[in-house]
Amino acid sequence: MTSSLSTPADSHRSIRITGARSNNLKGITVEIPKHRLTVFTGVSGSGKSSLVFGTVAAESQRLINEIYPAFVQGFMPNLPRPEVDLIEGLTTAIVVDQERIGGNPRSTVGTATDATALLRILFSRLAEPAIGGPNAFSFNVASVSAQGSRTVDKAGAKKEVVRFNRAGGMCPRCEGLGRANEIDLSQLYDENLTLQDDLFTIPGFNHGSWNARLYRESGLYPADVPIKDFTEEQLRDFLYKEPTRMKIAGINMTYEGLIPRIEKSILSKDKEDMQKANREFADRAVTFVTCPDCGGTRLNKTALSAKIKGKNIAELTALQVSDLAQWLRELEAPQVAPLLESLQKTLDSFVLIGLGYISLDRPAATLSGGEAQRAKMIRHLGSALTDVTYIFDEPSIGLHPHDLASMNELLLSLRDKGNTVLVVEHKPETIAIADHVIDLGPRAGSAGGEITFEGSFEDLKQSETLTGQHLAYRAQLKSAVRKPTGTFSISQAQQNNLQKVSVDIPLGVLTVVTGVAGSGKSSLVHGNLVGQSVDGAAVVAIDQAPIRGSRRSNPATYTGLMDAIRKAFAKANGVKPGLFSSNSEGACPDCKGTGTVDVEAGVMAKVSLPCETCQGRRFNDEVLEYRLGALNISEVLELSAEKALDFFKAAETKVAAAVKILDRMVEVGLGYITLGQQLSTLSGGERQRLKLVTHMGEKGGVFVLDEPTVGLHLADVEQLLALLDRLVGSGKTVVVIEHHQAVMAHADHIIDLGPGAGSEGGRVVFEGSPAELVDSRTTLTGRYLAEYVGG
Repeated sequence: MTSSLSTPADSHRSIRITGARSNNLKGITVEIPKHRLTVFTGVSGSGKSSLVFGTVAAESQRLINEIYPAFVQGFMPNLPRPEVDLIEGLTTAIVVDQERIGGNPRSTVGTATDATALLRILFSRLAEPAIGGPNAFSFNVASVSAQGSRTVDKAGAKKEVVRFNRAGGMCPRCEGLGRANEIDLSQLYDENLTLQDDLFTIPGFNHGSWNARLYRESGLYPADVPIKDFTEEQLRDFLYKEPTRMKIAGINMTYEGLIPRIEKSILSKDKEDMQKANREFADRAVTFVTCPDCGGTRLNKTALSAKIKGKNIAELTALQVSDLAQWLRELEAPQVAPLLESLQKTLDSFVLIGLGYISLDRPAATLSGGEAQRAKMIRHLGSALTDVTYIFDEPSIGLHPHDLASMNELLLSLRDKGNTVLVVEHKPETIAIADHVIDLGPRAGSAGGEITFEGSFEDLKQSETLTGQHLAYRAQLKSAVRKPTGTFSISQAQQNNLQKVSVDIPLGVLTVVTGVAGSGKSSLVHGNLVGQSVDGAAVVAIDQAPIRGSRRSNPATYTGLMDAIRKAFAKANGVKPGLFSSNSEGACPDCKGTGTVDVEAGVMAKVSLPCETCQGRRFNDEVLEYRLGALNISEVLELSAEKALDFFKAAETKVAAAVKILDRMVEVGLGYITLGQQLSTLSGGERQRLKLVTHMGEKGGVFVLDEPTVGLHLADVEQLLALLDRLVGSGKTVVVIEHHQAVMAHADHIIDLGPGAGSEGGRVVFEGSPAELVDSRTTLTGRYLAEYVGG
């Protein structure tokens, strides 16, 4: 494969790709114009992401990484070469995707966008009393000081140890996390037992572990006395002693009290990032409370004492950004005018991008995928870089139709600065602003991977492609809506920005909860409905969050389909089902069932390659000899859900349990994904639909779906609406948080929140049928829905 970051003939005008074959791409050749806005369209699974992310972005990043020394490359992600014959005219690619912003509990919206860094500089210049530099206002920097002294080296020369005093803003009680852990000691160990017994109930502290040996053999307290009989000093050493070096079984180890050891090894992560056993332990043993010393601000008393116009930095970061921007506009400080201008631009970008309702102190991990993508954009809007390739993955996600115009303006502004902007998108409003459209298809999976159209938006509308045919698609208002079977009442809800909201959610129908981004939709539904019980059945939230699992996890294992497949193979071949698990004896001995191995490719550099022993098939040779019909287990896992459905329906390979699950996968629009595809490769929308598959067989209950149109092509929206109807028809209550007008038009009942975002939202501004909303046109949603249906 040949690729280039240089500019041969014509490469200054376009990115030229020849023979792209990543995933389902069928050796396509295409030119992407530079310094233009190009939108990539096509049904889910048609190859858009394979071309944009798996080819253009991947090769740009790989070539940039190769610039660094081999030692540095060892600390970078291992990026294999994409399958493509030739790429010319690449520039540096910056991917602005939907991935959540880290699970680091210290990361906030302000730190992730650099807005808080600018605010700290401002406080270091203007705050009274003056307490030091920017770090004095940082909750990530502790206060450290040391006294100077004179020492004499072996030659007799005197040396002065430099005195220093690093003034950080971190609260010493919570170490800058804003929360303190209250730990139930009874959930850590049985105080009636001795350290010679198996007394710990903490993951990783079983009797034979090094963790248990450390305490048993420390010698700081008796190992043959029950914990309840320890002296006060012995109990303090056992629970809280500071780090101390000692030898255990001849090995130098660091001893520290049980509580700080647990806090560092288990509780330092957000629950979402903990392993299952640790998460269950935290749920039963730990209560997270607001830090009593800093009140959740994360800062020490010195940092909080310094103020500008009567407000400390914590009070300002707690304001919603639109209010903070207004406060800053009224601040007169000509001595720091450039700094004020830079901070003002950053805050105004939040408002422009539709995030004016959030605060800088909000934990970054709590942002939705759409909010995270827009937050990442902020760092690039003021960038001095030009001739960069910006790549966006459905930037319309999470945006009300009212907010789409602002997003479109931002994409165009990046282009106008001399950059190339590539956008994967389904919304017609964003496709319409493209300078150039590349449509992939004609269908998904093996039926896709081809370029079906290149040209302008106007020409796309006249084309015979699926995208062209559906650009004018409009769902119609229902002529009659279903009657509810009951109601679930929410009373005086006050989570986040909700202003004592009381509302009835009808049961047995399709309800859409809508409103501008930040109006309170998720707070209302997830904060008051999810997790509750309705008529004895739990309310199930089916969202886009990552699905937990190992490298071996795939749609077949997640949905339970793999169990049926294993049993079918075992019965057909007269062997035990466990042979057909990539987690057990049937796995390839070299790659342990993952299908890939990490290979050294230079000093500390590694690349993941298909396992040479099994050729990426995951199983050992003995297992691959067994067949069901004409296929072995690896070949079955390479089938798409649609083809697998045909396979397991056939008389000679019929498996009723597999057919039932595969029917649902096809029904939710996942017929194109392969059974053995790694879960980590699925988009947020695909993950949500796969979760839905696992719940569809349940009787009754309430389902909450969060933007199920994410990742759906216009041609798939009709299929989604039919699916929602079938769910309600089967006796389920379906509540959908959604902005797509087609879903609103199809609802039986609409709850519209607003009228604005943040402090300007949090109220129910409309309840009723879609037709009533269109007729009233009293809300933003009503006006956009009326325009959509042509009313």
